[in-house]
Amino acid sequence: MTLNEKLATIQTKFKSKKSRFNSFGKYNFRSAEDILEATKPFLLELGVSVTINEMLEEIAGLPIMASSAILSDGESEISAVAIVGVDLNQKGMNVPQQFGSASSYAKKYALGNLFLIDDTADSDATNTHDKGNVAKPKLQGAALVKAKAFIKSGGSMEAIKKKYDIPADVLKTL
Repeated sequence: MTLNEKLATIQTKFKSKKSRFNSFGKYNFRSAEDILEATKPFLLELGVSVTINEMLEEIAGLPIMASSAILSDGESEISAVAIVGVDLNQKGMNVPQQFGSASSYAKKYALGNLFLIDDTADSDATNTHDKGNVAKPKLQGAALVKAKAFIKSGGSMEAIKKKYDIPADVLKTL
């Protein structure tokens, strides 16, 4: 069986419950640890291993956590990447927690990309915190870099405001 076939087997048979609960947003979610736990039965059965590599980068002056989830059979490998901005202005968190949070998200999304984990309604993207409207994603990381390029090429600030929640400090940089 090729590595692609082994990956397809995992992607089609993978099951991971959302065993964690966010009491603030009132939704269930799965963590990177939940995903890794659900992959363990496949490792010996298919003769593969899963590893995660992380790298801290800087894009446009913002710290970015990049995670690669790698599936290997010892001869070849397939990987998927996710990048997450580190929010150094996150209230209620100290710096190690801010980096840890970004690391957790990046790992989770890299694994999700590799194993095609499809949440039909991603709580992080759709949670309204009881405000009755869909929350816009925060303008940060790669999206911020794209937004700056969009404005530089003549795009409108209003178009960006319609799509993203823009923190005041980020708005000043645009």
